[in-house]
Amino acid sequence: MILGVDSLLQLVKEKKLVEGLCERELSNPEGAGFDLRMGEIYELEGSGFLGVENRDTPDLKKIAEFKEGSEETFFEFNPGKYYLITTVESVNLPQDLIAFIVSRTTLFRSGIALFNGAVSPGYQGKLTFALCNLGGKNIKIALGSRIVHITFQEVKGETNLYRGQWQGGRVTTEGEEKQV
Repeated sequence: MILGVDSLLQLVKEKKLVEGLCERELSNPEGAGFDLRMGEIYELEGSGFLGVENRDTPDLKKIAEFKEGSEETFFEFNPGKYYLITTVESVNLPQDLIAFIVSRTTLFRSGIALFNGAVSPGYQGKLTFALCNLGGKNIKIALGSRIVHITFQEVKGETNLYRGQWQGGRVTTEGEEKQV
């Protein structure tokens, strides 16, 4: 069952389910979840690999960052380019909730594709996902703008908490590492 905004706002107050929500999301969220904002933008540099037990993700170069209270700043997403994005907000998922992120429709209407995964029970931190401009023109998006929508679903029965190395919002590896 997807949780409604009344339940989510209660969990935000009592359990800090999502931290850093903007006033709009705290007072009048739309749909059955929250819109999350674009925080940091990274370009991939170098190469990486994913083995059976080890991995090494590409090095990253931070190219833009939202600063709360600063003047509106835009970033241009170039055609064919792949970017990693973090959210302004952080989540704190309890054992009985899993979250899913979907693109706000303005993104795909503009040629921007979202690459993401589920957010497991027990995960804490900022979220990282990817955007790629599949269109033929540059697309300007304001740092701090709402770009994804997150919904939360109840997990029935026993579950295992997230124990991966991305806990806390880490965006890349720092060299080769053994996977958990």
